[in-house]
Amino acid sequence: MIKKPLAILLLLIVFAGAALSVEIIRLPMPKTVGKMTLEESLYHRRSQMSFASGYFSNDQISQLLWAAQGITDATWGFRTAPSAGATYPLELYLVKPEGVYHYVPQSHSLELHLKGDKRPSLARAALGQMFISDASINIVICAVADRTREKFGLRTDRYVDMEAGHAAQNILLQATAMGLGAIGVGSFWDDVVMATLEVPYGYEPLYIIAVGYIK
Repeated sequence: MIKKPLAILLLLIVFAGAALSVEIIRLPMPKTVGKMTLEESLYHRRSQMSFASGYFSNDQISQLLWAAQGITDATWGFRTAPSAGATYPLELYLVKPEGVYHYVPQSHSLELHLKGDKRPSLARAALGQMFISDASINIVICAVADRTREKFGLRTDRYVDMEAGHAAQNILLQATAMGLGAIGVGSFWDDVVMATLEVPYGYEPLYIIAVGYIK
């Protein structure tokens, strides 16, 4: 029989090994100067529901995720989208053909969360809006509202929803500036999206942003 301290040690080794085996993608540094002005992005932004096939490079993914939740002040940890009380309740999941990745703003990197193409399942979870499965990537904005609730109580839902809108608009405008098509999706079964992405307890999906090449 394995003694209890030894059993605990073995479990810790197993968990540590699993943690070390997580695939991490260090994203390229985002650009802070583009070819299209903010005014032009606002003028040209349109919701796209038809996408041409094609994969995104890590440079493209880096720029889009940075626009949503990237760090813009290393000292204070401020981000590209405003957050009530700097509580930062949002968590982003990138859904692409290879799998589902969790975005880590602090290191500007992706952690593999699930393997396999979940875009068709995500499209079905969004009431059968199949353009989601055609998009090169989908960015799912989730929220951990308790982070904000500790500070703002009853006003939490309002503040978190506003923050998700800020991040979503940043993605849409950045996609436009990059010559890509994008659309925000708010119609989906929350529980089915959560099950599809296997997000942790307390992570509530608020928004799906489908991004792809314009036909």
